[in-house]
Amino acid sequence: MSKIIKPQKGRGAQHNTHNRFEKNSYHIDSEHLEYCRMEEEEYESEKTKYQQVFPKTIVTKNNSPDVPFNYSINPYQGCEHGCVYCYARNSHEYWGYSAGKDFEKIILVKHNAVDLLSRWFHKRGYEPELIALSGNTDCYQPAERKYQLTRRILQTFLNYRHPVGIITKNSLILRDLDILKELNKHNLVRITMSITTLNEELRRTMEPRTASIKQRLKAVQVLSDAGIPVNVNLAPIIHGLNNHEVFDLVKTSAEHGAKSVNYILARLNGQIAEIFSEWVHQAYPERAEKVLNQIKATHNGKLNESQWKSRMRGEGEYADQVKMMFNMACKRFLPPREKIPMNYDDFTVHPKLF
Repeated sequence: MSKIIKPQKGRGAQHNTHNRFEKNSYHIDSEHLEYCRMEEEEYESEKTKYQQVFPKTIVTKNNSPDVPFNYSINPYQGCEHGCVYCYARNSHEYWGYSAGKDFEKIILVKHNAVDLLSRWFHKRGYEPELIALSGNTDCYQPAERKYQLTRRILQTFLNYRHPVGIITKNSLILRDLDILKELNKHNLVRITMSITTLNEELRRTMEPRTASIKQRLKAVQVLSDAGIPVNVNLAPIIHGLNNHEVFDLVKTSAEHGAKSVNYILARLNGQIAEIFSEWVHQAYPERAEKVLNQIKATHNGKLNESQWKSRMRGEGEYADQVKMMFNMACKRFLPPREKIPMNYDDFTVHPKLF
């Protein structure tokens, strides 16, 4: 495990893990930097870099049977939110970067996303199917304030009258309330807000550049008050950190207008195991091993579980406890609601301007 002299504020990962596709790797000698403070400060003060890229396609096909959508769009690759548990970190390696700090500070901006989406809609014989924003990195991460790709993509969905789902943990979504209201008028939008904890100190440590819990709950309330269906995703549930909050998380989500709630147990796939393990030993040294061992207990003795179905909910006593608590809370605070199918009938290849 790499030795860290001083945690970098505002970042989740504290170093770059080795890219599995690269033969060579490099390491920062922290002990040497202890004697070279100027060099250390320069290294630690690296700012986020945005790189313009032009992919050939923007819609990605999903082949996972336990994910509730078949297609997704990710206008940004990498994510400045810095969540230490994020499964999407591994995807940065395909671009030649590390799943560690690179994932948080080198953000690829897909500038031709809107044009590519329009082309997708014009494919011969295309039949509309829900497309999610985003299946990988957050479409409302800090880069969106500058580039507004997500807003322009939502406008395109509205113009073509095409259904869209949104997954985010950023209250920046309220900026686009005007478009979201129009989409909702035509029954074309579903929103999922990710909320991991009600403990703001834990949130700042584990998800350093995300919106505060207060702001996320406000977003759920505002969207719900506007009549827009909002699901809250409790993800991930991590034993030893936030598993005791499941009941209160469901209750609070319902009180703020959420129509439904889901949860996912933590699994540390790929390089995430190294990143998370280093983080938890640094942030919570007195219980780090307990946290890691309980994660393993829900995944057959491993930090990662790749089996369909069980990878999301886990197995064993600890997983059963979360499931029982979650079901009790839903029964009490979220009575069953009739699910209204999304509107696929108004899709048109002749876009209407809003």
